[in-house]
Amino acid sequence: MVTINVCVGSACHLKGSYKVIRELQKLIESYKVTDKVELKGAFCLGNCTEGVSVKIDDKIYSVNESNVESFFKEQVLGRIQQ
Repeated sequence: MVTINVCVGSACHLKGSYKVIRELQKLIESYKVTDKVELKGAFCLGNCTEGVSVKIDDKIYSVNESNVESFFKEQVLGRIQQ
């Protein structure tokens, strides 16, 4: 199970966290991995100056609307296929 924590704190909210969450939800459904991926909201991951902060395991990534699909393919599907 891959757990994705998306920051919904004020800085990330202003940078589009809910758009990122919606895109991740669509990708999870379209790749039929709802049983392998858990999507959660989180308050402040401490990376406020970057894009929307997304945490998988102990690593924080900066994600936005333009790179969310490549992030999903590399970081999420890559972990599932291991």
